[in-house]
Amino acid sequence: MGYRWPRTLQNHHYRYMHCGIVFKGLAYYRGAMGILLVYDVTDERSYNNVRNWIRNIGEHANEGVDRILIGNKCDMTDKKVITTEQGQALADEFGIRFVETSAKSNIGVEEAFFALARDIKKRTIDNASEIHSPKAAANVNLDKSGGQTGTFSGCC
Repeated sequence: MGYRWPRTLQNHHYRYMHCGIVFKGLAYYRGAMGILLVYDVTDERSYNNVRNWIRNIGEHANEGVDRILIGNKCDMTDKKVITTEQGQALADEFGIRFVETSAKSNIGVEEAFFALARDIKKRTIDNASEIHSPKAAANVNLDKSGGQTGTFSGCC
């Protein structure tokens, strides 16, 4: 059995997202380092809500928070109503990364999480290390296995 997105991600009454976890009615965006915007490729309404989610992120999240747009259920080709091209175009419109996934079939889920983690690492560790110590982030490696290799030094 593949990875399952939290059930609340499929409920349209939940509007606010924080690192892939959805909260009803309250903006828990502040302090989030990364946000997964997940829509259902078999449900046009969820795709159309992405612009609202991005607007809410702009209003409530920290500036520069990393985001990734995820079109889930890509394995359901017979029920798919949102094309890969539509998802990519929307991601391009907002300058964010796009991945299609299937939590049920475990397609692209790991890729999505690692892509977001790499973006967060690049923005936080690499940028901070350039200011404090150019060698600090050189030894941190987020590889496909999820492990960190090497040592980390030069942290404040």
